[in-house]
Amino acid sequence: MTSLVVFDYGFGNVRSMVRALENVAPDARVELTRDRSAALNADGLVVPGVGAFAACMDGLVSAGGADIIYERVCSDRPVLGVCVGEQIMFNSGSERGIHRDGLGLFGGHVGMLSAPVVPHMGWNTVSAASGSALFSGFESERFYYVHSYAAHDVNESAMREDVFSGAYEARVTYGSYGGDTFVAAVEKGPLMATQFHPEKSGEAGAGLLRNWIRSFS
Repeated sequence: MTSLVVFDYGFGNVRSMVRALENVAPDARVELTRDRSAALNADGLVVPGVGAFAACMDGLVSAGGADIIYERVCSDRPVLGVCVGEQIMFNSGSERGIHRDGLGLFGGHVGMLSAPVVPHMGWNTVSAASGSALFSGFESERFYYVHSYAAHDVNESAMREDVFSGAYEARVTYGSYGGDTFVAAVEKGPLMATQFHPEKSGEAGAGLLRNWIRSFS
């Protein structure tokens, strides 16, 4: 039986993510926990995130989540970051004058969207990366966003390559809003992440979650 853990560190739409995973994988065991052993040993780990970059990062570290993510990635065990759970995978983030280092697994900085109106809230399309596993069959679909900050590019030379067990290519999917282009998703070996909320994105989001689970089950 496939085991899925939603990491519960106090930030994120955890209940809706648990329900979404239960719906798309009814035969899987889905658990909401911060237990280190369960999070390390699950077939797939979801790291949600809502709120400010620095607060989410501090909460993740306090709950032991940073070490768990590093260990899983080093062991080729799948991790999916969502919303701020994607952002904290980058080198750093700045929000309301507060700068905070992230996990550095994706190279780049998270900053405010350069758009006439923020937050970016609602349904929007993506420009899916070539060869994407996440977006296979859903390249032209719309996904649900709620964010004022995002990474604008991925700098592969600034990634923590020492954490990855292999030389994985980063597949970067972009979105656009108000004339600004931002990172909508990144896939690099066992680590995948989305700026939008797949658990709130209807059938397109459900399909993306199924694709993620199929990539390792």
